Amino acid sequence: MNIILFGPPGVGKGTQGSRLAEELGISHLAMGDILRAAVRAETEAGLAAKGYMDAGKLVPDEVVVAMIEDKILADAAAGFLLDGFPRNVVQAQALDGMLAKHALKIDHTVFMDAPEENLLNRLCGRLICRACGFGFHRQYSPPLKTGCCDRCGGELYQRDDDREDVIAHRLHVYREQTAPLLDYYQHQDSFHQLDASGEMDAVYGALKRIVTGEG
Repeated sequence: MNIILFGPPGVGKGTQGSRLAEELGISHLAMGDILRAAVRAETEAGLAAKGYMDAGKLVPDEVVVAMIEDKILADAAAGFLLDGFPRNVVQAQALDGMLAKHALKIDHTVFMDAPEENLLNRLCGRLICRACGFGFHRQYSPPLKTGCCDRCGGELYQRDDDREDVIAHRLHVYREQTAPLLDYYQHQDSFHQLDASGEMDAVYGALKRIVTGEG
């Protein structure tokens, strides 16, 4: 089974996508992880991406798609779940072309969405350990001791890009950029829209029903 999850920052793509991929026995392909892994492995696409990143430029769509192609062909034979990719119509079209070249298709494209207030609450509450990088949330998964990591005792902090004003801007930009992508997918038979504003297990149950027909 091949699945695309997309939606705004803080909607739960990573959490729900990882859980679903594990249960289905398919590869969870998150773009950020793929980018970092390709650079570390010094693949052709990774080296190309590193050149742009080192120069402070955005990685071109064709390089990003090449990375996805490398991962799909290398370790996603049993199926894959794309988390947060594609991000625009150009990437979606390139992805469709690449999949067709390998006689592959997307079975389910799920747009996860939630009200902006809900997303702000989720993102503004994130805390990161300075020592080990483990994440917490003030409301949903708070540390046992305020300001201290449960795993290593390190100091917890809030990233600059998790401030409310920064997040509000990110969400505004996302809404503008995603409108054409949503229009691109919502007319396709594989498209589903999921209200991701509820409790985590309830959202997961709805997501699982979409892709498997089971609860």
